[in-house]
Amino acid sequence: MDKRLEEMVKPMPQQITYANILFWGAWGGILLMTLTYIIYLAHILPPHVDVNLVVQNWHKGVAEYREITNSPQGWNWLFLLAKGDFINFLGIAFLALLTMICYIVLFFGYVKKKDKIYATIVIAEILVLALAASGLLGSGGH
Repeated sequence: MDKRLEEMVKPMPQQITYANILFWGAWGGILLMTLTYIIYLAHILPPHVDVNLVVQNWHKGVAEYREITNSPQGWNWLFLLAKGDFINFLGIAFLALLTMICYIVLFFGYVKKKDKIYATIVIAEILVLALAASGLLGSGGH
């Protein structure tokens, strides 16, 4: 392969860092979900909603289920992290946040290369993901 072509297709150090963060972060998220599930199964933390109440109402719509079980909407689950059935959300939230963390790494790489177009695209991606997760549009964050 031509030396120049090889240099052109060689990944930036930030892309390697992105891949490593994604790899180890995904395994960390899976481990976190496993641990929090064990906490739930072992009843180390009491559940917010008793499993019998869940079974009795899981055929209902979300709004009705939330009302019956007094379950939170949006990011209010953060206030219930001391409950066995809501601590499980930590791993899911971490995995969702992982993409933004990786994009931040890429952003600094593109800024360092003075690649304004890709830096702008990465910032736009981060903003879109943050806006979607915020729930401000009424569709994200549950």
